[in-house]
Amino acid sequence: MRVEEILEELENLVKEAWTLPLTGGKGVVNLARVNELINEIRDEFPNELRQAKAIIADRSQIIREAKDESATIIASAEKKAKLMIDRDEIVKQAQKNAEEIILEAKIKSKEIKHAANEYVENMIKRTDETLTDAVSELRRTRQNLKNNS
Repeated sequence: MRVEEILEELENLVKEAWTLPLTGGKGVVNLARVNELINEIRDEFPNELRQAKAIIADRSQIIREAKDESATIIASAEKKAKLMIDRDEIVKQAQKNAEEIILEAKIKSKEIKHAANEYVENMIKRTDETLTDAVSELRRTRQNLKNNS
């Protein structure tokens, strides 16, 4: 991930800074390079946000597909049930089979929805953590720069 690499380079600049004696840990860093890195981070954030939006869009698509698939399965089950209603014994069996198929379809639909939500939640969580870490690191670096000025 590009933001993490930039932050790592920024961190190395701070680590490699010359410490000035009698200043309480203040040091000298290449301000031009620090500013370049901060600008690169700003440029990279829109990419990170686009990726997060894409993940959210994927989640919506997965849920739509799961709903469509469950509707198709349920419709198919209902169609099969209607075809079996011709005779008395067949009717009883058809009703039983239809109920089982519908139940299985509903269970599968719930499982698909749950899996899709879990996958998307995990992706959003990882993206959120990455962005939070990047912003936190940026704020620490800025604070260090302010403190070292």
